[in-house]
Formats: sequence, structure tokens, C-alpha cells
Amino acid sequence: MFAAINSGFSRLGDHPDFGKLVLRLSLGALLLFHGEFKIVHGVGWIASILKAHGIPAFVAYGTYVGEVIAPIMLIIGLMTRPAAFIIAVNLVVATLLVKTGAVWHRTGVGAWALEGEAFYFFGAFAVMLLGAGRYCLIRNTSLQ
Repeated sequence: MFAAINSGFSRLGDHPDFGKLVLRLSLGALLLFHGEFKIVHGVGWIASILKAHGIPAFVAYGTYVGEVIAPIMLIIGLMTRPAAFIIAVNLVVATLLVKTGAVWHRTGVGAWALEGEAFYFFGAFAVMLLGAGRYCLIRNTSLQ
């Protein structure tokens, strides 16, 4: 019985390229909300955090690359692996700058304080490892 149920789900759910598309679209679209906030409100507050850490303020404009350009690249499937790498690096830098002290903290409902950042990071890392799949603008045929 369990084998039949498992076999049925395997037939229904055996669409790895569609799964890669769903992962790319959800990661890219959700990150675009963060990028849209930066477009509307600017990155001046990020520049002040960077200056406090001795990093030049112009580095704050890299946020647009990590939260606008790279997510759009994921969504359309253009240079997906490099875009995912950029997003992963962006998440590491953002976490180190803003939430370093929250590594061992939990929220009021028991969740890890960095679970959102971790989910974005590992999602981007997974896309970097998996690639774009079939549904993309430019496919790297040598790797797929």
C-alpha cells in the first residue's frame, strides 16, 4: 500500500525542471520586494551602517545588484547560477552587517531569528547547485 501511494506521488510529482522554476520564481519574486523597498527608500541607511564598519558608502549600491538585478535574472533564467551566487553573498553580507548578534536568538514564537535570511541563503545556494532547468532564457547545455 505504501509503495502504491509513493509510486502515485512519484508519477505526479516527477517534474524536476518545473520544481527548479518554482524555486527560482519564488526566491526571485520574494527578494524583489526587498529590492523595491530599496528603490523607493534608497540605500542611505545601508551606507551609514557600512561607514560604521569602515566600509566605503558606495558599496551600499551593491544592494541593487543583489536584490533587484540578480532576482530578475533568476526569474527570467538568465545566468542563473551566477545570479544565485550573488544573492547568497548578498545575504551573508547583509546578515553580518545587520543581524550578527541574532545568531543564537529566537523569536517570540520560538523560530530562529535568522530563519528568513537562512532560507533565502540556502534557497539561492540550492539554485546555484541545481541550475535553471529547462524553463529559462539561456540554458547552459554543457551542464544539463
